[in-house]
Amino acid sequence: MLAHEMSALNFEKRCGKIRGKEGDSMSWSVYILRCGDGSLYTGCTTDVERRLKEHQSGKGAKYTRSHGPVSLAYQEEVEDRSAALRREAAIKKLSRAEKEKMLFN
Repeated sequence: MLAHEMSALNFEKRCGKIRGKEGDSMSWSVYILRCGDGSLYTGCTTDVERRLKEHQSGKGAKYTRSHGPVSLAYQEEVEDRSAALRREAAIKKLSRAEKEKMLFN
């Protein structure tokens, strides 16, 4: 597979265009990571394990590269990409205290 084909495949996976078994859309999750400095990072993906490994290896978001190491603190599944993006935005608007309360419920 050529590099541009791999890039397109990765983009499609992240955007939920790749279908799972029996033609169903892949499930989306919103997650919160706790960084090494105690800060929290919120994101969304179709594969939390893969994305966590990317963050841990320094290939994730620019924020986690400079605030690592990271560990998964919270995860919730949502119905689709649109819902994941809305939920991610809503979580990012919460105060730190509200986010911490979410982590322990």
